[in-house]
Amino acid sequence: MTTNPFLNLDFTKFAGSFDPSKMTEEFTKAFSQFKVPGVDVSEIIASQKKNLEALTAANQSAMAGMQAIATRQAEIMQQTMTATATATQDLMKSSTPKEAAAKQSDLVKATFEKALADMTEIAQMVAKSNSEAADAINKRITESLAEVNKMGAKTK
Repeated sequence: MTTNPFLNLDFTKFAGSFDPSKMTEEFTKAFSQFKVPGVDVSEIIASQKKNLEALTAANQSAMAGMQAIATRQAEIMQQTMTATATATQDLMKSSTPKEAAAKQSDLVKATFEKALADMTEIAQMVAKSNSEAADAINKRITESLAEVNKMGAKTK
């Protein structure tokens, strides 16, 4: 049996080079030179750091979801290949064309039902992954709006 090269692929490594602290340092350098009366640049920087952290968390969640989906798809493919080989051997053992046709009919029905179940499972995994990533972003947007309101109230 051959192994699937996608089973060991780690999608989380693709996002590993994104470092929010470095982005925050660059943001701090860029905005620290501006002195605007009534505006606390450190609050803006802290807010942006939280935004980047939330984005990183959402990205990691999405990558973990992609990894789980890819792994499951590879498992399904392996199961399908094994089932196909077994079914082919079983069909070859049929003693009459009528028996072969009956086995083939049962096989088509079972294959269709399994494919439908697998597609449903993958769709649910995708929906869950998307929801988890979106929840992290939505939570941060709500927090960010509250921070902006708080900063705005201070400048009045």
